[in-house]
This record gives sequence, structure tokens and C-alpha cells, in this order.
Amino acid sequence: MKRINLILSLSLLISCEQASTGYSVVHGWPKLPKGFILGQVSGVEVDSHDHVFTFHRGKNAAYLGSDSEFQNIQEPTILMLDNNSGALLDSWGKDAFLTPHGLTVDAENNVWVTDVQYHQVYKFSHDGELIMTLGEKSVPGWDKTHFNQPTDVVVAPDGTIYVSDGYGNNRVAVFSTDGTFKFEWGSGGEDNGQFNLPHGIAMDANGRIYVADRSNSRLQVFKSDGTFIDAWQSTEIGRPWGMAVGRDGVLYVVDGGDPSPSGVQRSRIVKMDLSGNVLGSFGSFGQYDGQMDWPHDVGVDSKGSVYVGDVHFGMRIQKFAK
Repeated sequence: MKRINLILSLSLLISCEQASTGYSVVHGWPKLPKGFILGQVSGVEVDSHDHVFTFHRGKNAAYLGSDSEFQNIQEPTILMLDNNSGALLDSWGKDAFLTPHGLTVDAENNVWVTDVQYHQVYKFSHDGELIMTLGEKSVPGWDKTHFNQPTDVVVAPDGTIYVSDGYGNNRVAVFSTDGTFKFEWGSGGEDNGQFNLPHGIAMDANGRIYVADRSNSRLQVFKSDGTFIDAWQSTEIGRPWGMAVGRDGVLYVVDGGDPSPSGVQRSRIVKMDLSGNVLGSFGSFGQYDGQMDWPHDVGVDSKGSVYVGDVHFGMRIQKFAK
């Protein structure tokens, strides 16, 4: 009984803390089919219909390393959820991916994902038809046709494709709408325009590109042609893992803490304006309802509700409502 009371007290404390920041977790969301268990949720995005797309790693995900020891994930890895009920509306991606990573939805509601072990970027229609693949399967490289563990994608309204590439390469690679390589920028380092693991990428309504430079613990901002604009780094921002620009013009940033068991156990969502000012944050590290354990990506719907996917031991997606 004492243990139950302690859990209830902790849950109440978490809920009160979130309410003070303007957000509270939606208990019981999502409502997945009986027996369906999420793996590590690496990608989250919301389409124009407020469908919540989730990219997860199932039961047998390969970690970074040799892909010869692993097989494709045998469950559907891309899920489309109802933002209100949390019901599963559609799914696909069975036996197609080794290590899911980034997910984005473009202006036409196509779904883009990356697989860091296969070194590829994929474009799907809204109902799961494979339209385009960039990169050569299982062949890493740094050139016009190869990636090295690409992490995320963002697509401009005109169809230009920006890929953060990634764990092996420290660059942003840019392609035309038909997948033809256009240009790139970035290299390994700590100077402006350099990266140490570009882990997430986003674009605002003015075409500015935001890159989560994870291992440098900063966000960098660029023009669409790769021209450096600014770098944002502070204890308030922490270590950015991923981000999304909401329809409210606010940048929602995942501060996942330090990706090491001996590192800083800090997990939260930081809200920023597009000038780099921190507007507030919510969340804390942990596995109770409403806490986060290695939050990896974030999405925002038209009502301002925030969806957060956890990797590592978290293995879930949660909804936080205003």
C-alpha cells in the first residue's frame, strides 16, 4: 500500500509541476491494439490533418554497429495515430528497416524517414507507398549518392530536401525534389557552420534551417543556402536532440541530456522563439507517466499539443496538452 501511495504521490507531483508550466500529460494516450508494444520511438511528426506519425524500433532494433548481426524489424515501424483518441489509424514498414531514426512529414503529407544502419532516406506517400529512396543500402560514404548514418530530414515547401547526415558525416546534404544532389555544407568541428553530430533538422516559415548540433550542445541557424546565421547555446537550452517548429511559430526543442549513463539525467522540452530566446520548458527525467527517458524527437499539432518519443529504456510516445 505504501508503494502504491508513493507512486500516486509522485504522479500527482509530476502532474502539478507540468500544470504550472502550461502542459499536462494525457494519461492513457495512445490507445494501441491489444498486445502491441512499442519499441524505441525515434521519430515523431504531425501532418496537416493532425495525424501523429511515429517511427519506432520494435523488439529487435539494431544499435549503431555492425548490421550483419541483425535482421529487419518484423513489426510495422511507421504508425499513424489519431491525435485525440490515440487510436492506431494505419501502419506500415514491416521488414523494411534495421534502425529507424528520423521522421518528417512534408507540405503534401508525404512521410520521410531515415535508417542509420542502412544509410538511407526514404519518402513514402501518406498511405505508405514507397516513392523515393536516397543513398545506397548498407554502403556508407560522403558524396552525392551516399550518406553515413543520416539522422533526419526536412523538406521545403518547394520540395527541396535537407538531410542531416549525421553520425558518420557532419554535414547537411541538399537535394532537389527529384532526389538530385544540389549542394552541402558543414564539416566536423566546433566553429560556426561545423557540426559534431547534426542530430535533428527543422525549417521555419521563412525558410531558415535549424540544426540540432547535439554533441556540441547547441542549435545552429542557417539560411536555406547554408549561410550561417547564428548559434544558440546555454544551460537553458541544454543538449538539443531534435526539434519542431509549431504552427504557432514557436521552436520546440528536445533537451535529451547527455547520452551516457554517467551523464546528466535531464529530459525536457524547451520552447523558444525564432530569435533564440527561451520562453519556458517542461518535463523531467524518469519513467513515470509524464516524465521522459532519453526523449529523441518532438511533434506539435494545430492545438499546440506536444508529442514526445523516447528511445533507450523509455520506448514510448506521450502527449502533453496545453
